[in-house]
Amino acid sequence: MRQRRWLETIKDYDCEIHYHPGKANVVADALSRKGDYAPIRVRSMQLVVTSNLIARIKEAQTEAVKEENWKKERIVGQVKDLVDEESGIKTRFGRVWVPNSCDVRNMLLDEAHKSRYTVHPGATKMYNDLKANYWWPGMKRDIVKYVERCLTCLQVKAEHQRPYGKLQPLEIPVWKWEHVTMDLVTKLPRTARNHDAIWVIVDRLTKSAHFLPIREKYSSEKLADIYIDEIVSRHGVPVSIVSDRDTRFTSEFWQGFQEEMGSRLHLSTAYHPQTDGQSERTIQTLEDMLRACVIDFGGNWDRHLPLVEFAYNNSYHSSIGMPPFEMLYGRKCRTPVCWGEVGQRELSSREVVRETSAKIDIVRARLKAAQDRQKSYADKRRRPIEFQEGDYVMLKVSPWKGVIRFRKRGKLSPRFIGPFKILARVGKVAYQLELPEELSGIHNTFHVSYLRKCLADESAYVPLDDLVIDDKLNYVERPIAILDRNVKRLRNKEVNQVKVQWEHRKGSDLTWESEEEMQRYYPHLFGM
Repeated sequence: MRQRRWLETIKDYDCEIHYHPGKANVVADALSRKGDYAPIRVRSMQLVVTSNLIARIKEAQTEAVKEENWKKERIVGQVKDLVDEESGIKTRFGRVWVPNSCDVRNMLLDEAHKSRYTVHPGATKMYNDLKANYWWPGMKRDIVKYVERCLTCLQVKAEHQRPYGKLQPLEIPVWKWEHVTMDLVTKLPRTARNHDAIWVIVDRLTKSAHFLPIREKYSSEKLADIYIDEIVSRHGVPVSIVSDRDTRFTSEFWQGFQEEMGSRLHLSTAYHPQTDGQSERTIQTLEDMLRACVIDFGGNWDRHLPLVEFAYNNSYHSSIGMPPFEMLYGRKCRTPVCWGEVGQRELSSREVVRETSAKIDIVRARLKAAQDRQKSYADKRRRPIEFQEGDYVMLKVSPWKGVIRFRKRGKLSPRFIGPFKILARVGKVAYQLELPEELSGIHNTFHVSYLRKCLADESAYVPLDDLVIDDKLNYVERPIAILDRNVKRLRNKEVNQVKVQWEHRKGSDLTWESEEEMQRYYPHLFGM
């Protein structure tokens, strides 16, 4: 483009253009050399790191090499290999011998692990870096133990091993609808009937389920009325109920209501939905079926829910080897494509009892086989661990910020907090922790997958005064003010954004967020 522009300029002149090589241009073009620029000054600096480590090692060697200290230093058989260098340092096979006196070994380990030049390497990296220049008996074992006791590493290092805790299947029920599980599907689009959630209740024996449309704001009293109308009226009062720790299921009213009904409540450990894996898996299938209905048939999702429930209960279930309806009623329900069993069939009461009992025995055997298969598969990717009362552990937490769409903060927050003392063991894979006052709103029983053994000193407690942690073990970063506004233009729409100043444990930070999301979660920043 530049050549074309110059050609347009010089085409009016009668001239010839001759190429002149740059190396032949001995006299530089004066127009391209401005004389008002000052000459470049180059300042050469050399960074010298001084350390008294060598002097400390030499001093420690003088004391440790005495014969009365050989046994303590574990060098009885290696003294003959020590060589005095010109600098006065004793080495073994070219590596500096680091004694265990004068605290020089800990000083070296601190420098190789916690300094700005190393930044907490793992045990393998640290050992391979040190062994090239230093030596002492049991060096690798000491380095591994040192890294295991580093509280900072326990806080920030990710786990690359199989998670803790073997699978613990629930006991197989004896009869239908005596042992159930329940969970809530929330944050669904609000329908014309004002439904925005689904209450999923599943029988653990027959695998039959009820999908009840509700509102997320329903109280425990309202849920109790629905429970009596839809569950108790059809199947009777369950013996036990497994659920998560939703506030409606942990409320005093719900617990008192179930106690009066004669049902035992089994609540999951904190933040471990796998306790009620049956409901979680059923919810996955339910959501897939609802998505398909909305795509194929349109309309509000709650209008499809009754037939979605029918389709689920009338379809083959791999764990029991038959549809839930067949296990519950003795045969599949009639549909436009399933009419093979339609007709009159006379059965005596004894035959009905015998057939039902035989079918229950078959289903219980199939459930046991399915549980064994699932446990064998899951345990291959897990590892067992046991803690003792009085042990100290770190607790896994998750970084989080209130805004959903443009979340960016929390990446550098610690992965674990603690250490916390174990008060008691609950079952085979859960433990009760002694939590500080700052975490008093959190249930103190946790699955082992949320714990990490802490070998650091008991006094090395991480203060939680500057941390804000919600009831789901997430860091909370609060916005302080709205500083600016902007409109982000996309292909088909415009998104209003605001510049937000966030307050977190490291100070403050500025990010651009969706104005709509910020008004929804933090209306006080807009004077609302």
